[in-house]
Amino acid sequence: MSILRTEALVKRYGGILVTDSVSLDIRPGELHAIIGPNGAGKTTLINQLSGELASNAGKVWYDGVDVTALPIHARARSGLLRSYQITSIFEEFTVRENAVLAAIGAQEHGWRFWRPMLARAAQVKVADEVLATCGLAHRSAMPAAGLAYGERRQLELAMALAAQPKCLLLDEPMAGMSVQESGAVVQMLARLKGRYGILLIEHDMDAVYALADRITVLVYGKVLFSGTPDEIRRHPEVKAVYLGEEEAA
Repeated sequence: MSILRTEALVKRYGGILVTDSVSLDIRPGELHAIIGPNGAGKTTLINQLSGELASNAGKVWYDGVDVTALPIHARARSGLLRSYQITSIFEEFTVRENAVLAAIGAQEHGWRFWRPMLARAAQVKVADEVLATCGLAHRSAMPAAGLAYGERRQLELAMALAAQPKCLLLDEPMAGMSVQESGAVVQMLARLKGRYGILLIEHDMDAVYALADRITVLVYGKVLFSGTPDEIRRHPEVKAVYLGEEEAA
């Protein structure tokens, strides 16, 4: 059984085929990584899965339901959440308020009622729990504008979790981080494994190997191979087109 599945997903821009009949699945509780060279179609694929980008052909199934025609907000409200390569937080609000807003937005059309949001006990409880999970409880009262870069990425993940997802789409959550910051995110994602289906796009192969249950390799918009980390390491074509000689050793 899959929490998220695609069937022959296609995206074209004019004569350019960016995703080419992509079929894959994410199982409940699985962390499934997508890797591939720049221009392979990874971010386009995650945009199609989230509903941000309409597909030219193919199907997206989420939690047993065909969501191909659903817009991004409808998929998010059903529990299919994504994060972005560029953070999208509310800098003038505190860290806690950002998390509470995410919890409210997942359940209500209540964005215009942000002023009394801290009186919403259920959402505040969820926010405090996810901030603790993401290592930001000590920053709860700080304006988000004052966070360091790595902490901003952690807040973005916390906001996705506050929306109570069933499946998370994570687009390079460690991009631009220091080694120490990346290590903290790897530890956090390791704690989240098993709670959600997670689709992870990431260039840091050490992180991918440490976290992934399965890995799919995209090249020129097509699935080259899917398998376990050990199978990926040994696959001759994957070594040739992406991993390089250092992985072949």
